[in-house]
Amino acid sequence: MTVLDDLLEDLAAESGALDAVLAPLDAAGWRTPTPATGWTVAHQIAHLAWTDRVAALAARDPDGFTAMLTRALQEDGATFVDREAERGARLEPAELLAAWRSDRADLAAALSEVPAGGKLPWFGPPMGAATMATARLMETWAHGQDVFDALGVKREPTARLKNVAHLGVRTRDFAFVQRGLPVPDSEFRIELTAPDGSLWTWGPETADERVSGPALDFCLLVAQRRHRDDLAVAAVGSQADQWLDIAQVFAGPSGPGRSKGQFA
Repeated sequence: MTVLDDLLEDLAAESGALDAVLAPLDAAGWRTPTPATGWTVAHQIAHLAWTDRVAALAARDPDGFTAMLTRALQEDGATFVDREAERGARLEPAELLAAWRSDRADLAAALSEVPAGGKLPWFGPPMGAATMATARLMETWAHGQDVFDALGVKREPTARLKNVAHLGVRTRDFAFVQRGLPVPDSEFRIELTAPDGSLWTWGPETADERVSGPALDFCLLVAQRRHRDDLAVAAVGSQADQWLDIAQVFAGPSGPGRSKGQFA
C-alpha cells in the first residue's frame, strides 16, 4: 500500500466512527447545538459533506475549484463557509447523511486519481493528494469532536491521531503568519504520548524549544477544540510557549476557540 492508501484508509475509519454515532439519531438529535456557535450537528456534517465535495472538485478540476472559490468570495466574502453549512443543514437528516457518505466516497476516488506530484488548489496553500487526505482526516476528526461533545458521547483516541498531530506540527509557521507574527527562527522538538503509550516525535532531540504532552491533548489544542489551560500540553522556551497560544491546524481565519473550563 502507498502512503495515500494508508491515509485514505484512516480517513474512511475516522468517518465511519462518526457515522456510527450519527446513524441512530432522530431529527431532534441532528438539531442539537454543538460548541461551535450557531452550528448544530447537522451544520457540522453539512460542512464536512460540502468540503469533501469541493476537495474532490479541486482534485479533478483545479480551474473549476478556483472559479468556485472566486465566485463564493465575491458573493459572500468570508461567510461562504457558514452559508454552505446552513444550506446543507436544511436537508432532511437521512438525505444529509446520504450526501456525506456519497461525497466522502467520491473524494477518496478523486484523490486516488491525482497524478504523482500533482498539486491541488485549496483555501490555503496548494497541496498534494496525501496532504489533502490528511487535512480531510483532521477536519473529520475535529468536527467529529464537536458532534461527540454535543451529544455527550466519549470518543476513545486511536492511532489515527498521529495524522492530526503531524499536520499540527507542520502548520506551526502558518499559525504565526496567520496572525502577522514573526515565524520562529528555532527548530522545535515535539514529544507526544500516543494512545497506546508509545512516543511520537518530531524535530531534533537537541532543540531548546520543546513541546510535550498527550497526543490527544495536542490535537485538541491545534484544532482549537479545547482551551490550552484545560490540557496537559507543556512548552519549554518562549517561542514554543507562544505557539501553544496560537496553534491552528486548519486553513482560514483563526477562530475564537473554546473557553477555559468549558468542558470541565
